[in-house]
Amino acid sequence: MEFRDNKAIYLQIAEYVCEHILLGKWKTDDKVPSVRELAVELEVNPNTVMRTYELLQNKNIITNKRGIGFFVADDAITQVKAYRKTQFMDDELPVVFRNVYLLNIKFDELEARYNTFVKENFNP
Repeated sequence: MEFRDNKAIYLQIAEYVCEHILLGKWKTDDKVPSVRELAVELEVNPNTVMRTYELLQNKNIITNKRGIGFFVADDAITQVKAYRKTQFMDDELPVVFRNVYLLNIKFDELEARYNTFVKENFNP
């Protein structure tokens, strides 16, 4: 995983975990990698992964079964979407809107690009 400098590593790991859940790689009630396993895989400090897991647990995305490990929560997909939507709306969308305004991009042009993107990437 390539980490970006503009965002805390534990938040980037949270995005990684959320993406795995949204893509169906980790399903409801699946055991997620242990703190140590994910730390080794991503080459980060286990404390960083633990901070990520605590965040995701607080967001009801994963649950901790004491002595067994962390698991994908029953309502994880809904919770991930709510969490990611809030992040996108608060952090990323204002930057997009600023660029749309500054570059005088029309919404119909954005819609066409969006539709092409979806067709090429999500509709085999």
